[in-house]
Amino acid sequence: MTIQRLDPEHRMSEAVIYNQTVYYTSVPENLDADAFAQTENALAVIDRILARVGSDKSKVLDATIFLTDHADFAVMNQAWDAWVSPGNAPVRCTVLAGLVDPRYKVEIKIIAAL
Repeated sequence: MTIQRLDPEHRMSEAVIYNQTVYYTSVPENLDADAFAQTENALAVIDRILARVGSDKSKVLDATIFLTDHADFAVMNQAWDAWVSPGNAPVRCTVLAGLVDPRYKVEIKIIAAL
């Protein structure tokens, strides 16, 4: 089996595809926004990368959401619920975490089928 690395750099790749499965971690681009807008943005970035590799959100198998503040859980869920493919919700967990850039309020790691 071939491992495909999208936009590989020394430290990390944008995404990795192996065995018809894509692995990707999304961080928001709008770092001065609130948690709702950052979640919407991170999900839109996921949509873009999945489209790039020939997949879409209906094929997300697993999602791990990292939040920096428990108080943002409800608004993150509002953005998530508006985005998630009806009838195709993946396995999901949410973790409170200190993220590297203090402006990040959310980071989302997914595994999806092609």
